Amino acid sequence: MDKFEYMSQEGYDQLVAELRELETVELPRIKEAIAEARDKGDLSENFEYHAAKREQGRLLSRIRFKQRVLEHARVLDKSLLSNDRVSLLSKVEMTNLSNNSKMIFTIVNPHEANLREGKISIKSPIGEALLNKKVGDIVEVKVPVGILKLRIDHF
Repeated sequence: MDKFEYMSQEGYDQLVAELRELETVELPRIKEAIAEARDKGDLSENFEYHAAKREQGRLLSRIRFKQRVLEHARVLDKSLLSNDRVSLLSKVEMTNLSNNSKMIFTIVNPHEANLREGKISIKSPIGEALLNKKVGDIVEVKVPVGILKLRIDHF
């Protein structure tokens, strides 16, 4: 049985757009660079040709990876998710009890994680620790700098 990749509609749409960009813009650009380099003659010592071929290999690998993710992707309907426990796509407000600082994170699929946007992976230490917890729960998270004590204030 296949393993599903659950994600938000926004994350799914972004992945589709990235794949389309790679296939319709980047791949033709690289194919053109290979053709131009090939026209310069002897391929055995043609640096531009070999560099373009390496880039093409990396790009094709990225395309295949994104295609596999999309094959297994399932968009979650937020309205069907439990609202009494932290789950995927929950926006969690919490307090770091060591310094009383407030934090807000949305728990997302690893492919959607972006710390600048306040989105953390469900597979990250904090994401895993918060999963299935309730408002008022205190979780201890082992992070590289030690143990983090977080109180869930709202989600």
